[in-house]
Amino acid sequence: MCFTLALTSCDDYLTVSSPDDLTSESFWRDKTDIESALSSAYSQLYFMDYSSDEWTMSEVVWPVEAYREDLVKMGNDAMNYQNWVELYNFTYTNGNSQFTTYWNHMYRGANFANQILEKSTKVPATKITKEERKQLMAEAHFLRGYYHMRLLLNWNQIIIRDKYITSGEQSVLDKAVSSRPECWDFVIDELNDALDLPESYGVDNVGRATRGAAYAYLGWAYLTRAYEESAKKEEFLKNAADCFDKVTGYELTSDFAGMFNGQNENSKESVFEVQFTLNDANGANYRTQMHRWIGCSELMGWDEILPSQRLMDEYMKEGTKSTEGLYDNRLYATIYYQCDYWNAPEGRMYGKKYDDWFNNDNVAYNRPAFRKFMPATIEELSMDETAINIPLMRYGNVLLMKAEALNGLGQTAKAISLINEVRRVHGHMPAMKGTTQADVQVQIEHERAIEFPLENMRFYDLRRWGKLDQTMKEDGRSNFDLSKNAFYPIPKTEINANGLVN
Repeated sequence: MCFTLALTSCDDYLTVSSPDDLTSESFWRDKTDIESALSSAYSQLYFMDYSSDEWTMSEVVWPVEAYREDLVKMGNDAMNYQNWVELYNFTYTNGNSQFTTYWNHMYRGANFANQILEKSTKVPATKITKEERKQLMAEAHFLRGYYHMRLLLNWNQIIIRDKYITSGEQSVLDKAVSSRPECWDFVIDELNDALDLPESYGVDNVGRATRGAAYAYLGWAYLTRAYEESAKKEEFLKNAADCFDKVTGYELTSDFAGMFNGQNENSKESVFEVQFTLNDANGANYRTQMHRWIGCSELMGWDEILPSQRLMDEYMKEGTKSTEGLYDNRLYATIYYQCDYWNAPEGRMYGKKYDDWFNNDNVAYNRPAFRKFMPATIEELSMDETAINIPLMRYGNVLLMKAEALNGLGQTAKAISLINEVRRVHGHMPAMKGTTQADVQVQIEHERAIEFPLENMRFYDLRRWGKLDQTMKEDGRSNFDLSKNAFYPIPKTEINANGLVN
């Protein structure tokens, strides 16, 4: 898909010949029309468009974001897809279809937000209050900032698209990349403009961006930038900590597994979460086959992604110190593997023991597989489609990023308190050992590794800490070249469409 197609807008669907139908000029009538346009902007969180299907999101986001990580490995079926193998082995070129699709969706989302910010001024003041308009514009700014931030996390150089594009004219498409500081300035400005968002919404609007989400992503932006611009590191760490302080009204949930299997969606820990539903009223199609993509072949899945031995070792490195006398609780919430817990007589795995599922000619074998994002019941596992939400930002992430910022500022005791809160609630683990700044950084690296598998934070974390090269070598990723693979190359389709990018 070329870049011009990636920038398809609401106008493309609304411009019709009949005088009785809506056009791009007559669409912007009231608040409801702006909210309808916002739905198009949100749709790119789901990787939904006129050509999407129920596996597009999983087949793009996880290969692009997760296959680079040392904590996962490819499943048997994944080896059949060359564009995925290239991502895992770091042998891709700028023609790779998967990160090209990712790039296109992020820019399509930004363009929808641009459309709202430019076109919604046509809505008469008699049809919307000042406060309503202010809130909706803040929502559009959040989404424009969010999509640009996702791009900036994955590409070293990006194009700031802050104008609504309606045509494929070369003069419109041609725009040069900006420097990373300029891009971070843009993202930070957008997220600051989103601070007029409400703290929460009613039950009919769950999933919309809130002020807490804006502060959380703003803090993440500052934290990332602190490591990139050493001259301003202390300033950016302070800014990050201040932003995380303002993410209020949330708390950790003790049902860690439930956040990822449909049983504890939009929990008190959820800051920003992609909403899925099996409801197909009015042609809605917000469902996925993610459980097939995540699931191993033994659990009715396609066998595309599995936990690595490195991840298993990380979970077990502290030993059986949880309050239940087990390994860290997050291990069992995230991974199925051969052990007494999953082989308990009561059948904790969809009514069976692990050895019943992983068995060949009455010989059981150990093959760790992801539990995270798998359905909670055998009935749901057997369904062809699922509607499990995807948390994009959790309060647990906010606390651990805040701990990192505070530790960097020398406020180590405060950082330890936050780490221990996450360990206690999510891991059922005792307080961490160690008291020095170095001890805390090591512990943060451990906690983030076992807290976020399949939430795709690892690669950004390692790059921020300057540990990408070391980690990839330790993981046997011999093709990894820090100068080439720390970021993806600008897609070939963008270079072909944009005369100012090469």
